[in-house]
Amino acid sequence: MGSTPIIRRTPSLMTQSSQVSPIFEIFSLNLLFSEYLGEDGECFVHPVIRKVALQVVNDPTMTTSYLPPLGLSEFTRSATELALGKGSPAIVQNRTGGVQTLGGIGAIRVGAELLKHWYNEGDRFTDYCAGFVLFIFPDAVVSTLQETKIKDIHSYPYWDPERRCLAFEEMLQFLESVPEQSIIVLYTSAHCPTGADPTLDQWKQIADVMMRHRLFPFFLLPSQGLCSGDPNEDAASLRYFVSVGFELICAQSFSQNFGLYNERVGNLILVLKDSPTFLSVQSQAEKVVQTLWFRPPCWGARLVTIILNNPALVVEWKEGLRAIAERTMLMREMLKEKLRMLSIPGSWDHLSQQSGLYCCTGLRDDEVEFLVRRQHVYLPSSGNINISTLNHQIVDYVAETMYLAVTKEDLLHKPSTIHL
Repeated sequence: MGSTPIIRRTPSLMTQSSQVSPIFEIFSLNLLFSEYLGEDGECFVHPVIRKVALQVVNDPTMTTSYLPPLGLSEFTRSATELALGKGSPAIVQNRTGGVQTLGGIGAIRVGAELLKHWYNEGDRFTDYCAGFVLFIFPDAVVSTLQETKIKDIHSYPYWDPERRCLAFEEMLQFLESVPEQSIIVLYTSAHCPTGADPTLDQWKQIADVMMRHRLFPFFLLPSQGLCSGDPNEDAASLRYFVSVGFELICAQSFSQNFGLYNERVGNLILVLKDSPTFLSVQSQAEKVVQTLWFRPPCWGARLVTIILNNPALVVEWKEGLRAIAERTMLMREMLKEKLRMLSIPGSWDHLSQQSGLYCCTGLRDDEVEFLVRRQHVYLPSSGNINISTLNHQIVDYVAETMYLAVTKEDLLHKPSTIHL
């Protein structure tokens, strides 16, 4: 199924409403992509990546030697500084650093292995008193944790489908009730798959509860900069937790914000209480890496390192991030406005209150079923989509099919008048 849909303009037989314009007949439309797609419907390659890649290829000093198991040291340093900020107290006190991994999933795997074997020693890790507590996650994340043989993987309230917003009070109440030393997995920003993130004030309340109950944060940082267009703003929650004294780990990915999807560039950030503890845990991480992939690849990490250590290239990279963030927000606003013009029942303000690549539409299971079975618009039953799959060519179609799904769901059980 290609990323660019095939579209023909045909009169619509689906509604008599004059508010609905003639609808597109479309063979298939996939809103499930995990990559950022540009306006042309293709996976976007950042211009600064193209430029730096050409420079590296023509560099006569480039070698193809193996990297150390912990990865390219310049990369892990630069990546950790990007996430925590160069002035972070953890960096100043030499109690943090990184481990290069095979993408964000690789970082999650190494982090889970470390926690399973060395966090909360005394065989208490495998019972509920120190189990993982998850919210709404992609299957890949849960299955990665399960690969480490961790048995206690639970969920906590995060999204309120009725109010179509973050279930913040319910989330706090749940965190108040979990046993001490549980490990809480948190998206730093750009929550997948809902696109709904706590405000900084709400993050402070979450940190307060977790500090009082001695809960351990496991942060995910999958797309720093794509949420607001500012990498510093997107890492604000993580930096706050570090500033108030938490020990934590963070799985950082460079797939989306650098467009290096097939290069598998990731970094596991370790923030510990002091330098000796950090060095000890880092040495254990090296042993874990050697059992998983032995040595990481260099190409993608080299590109990221060159960009992050060149101020002019950083400016270009950030300009690209802002453009992506602005386009995704434009698509949210356009979809919401199209729905408003169609007088679709209910409130759809939540669409523009989310951020990042992912969006929770708020469609019910039966409405999603209508889109998939009758309109060939493919999305999961949760109604979550990658907002970058929308563009000026198809946003009308998506809005009109959503209108029909909400107002004509009974067509699922009636003879079809739709000719595709």
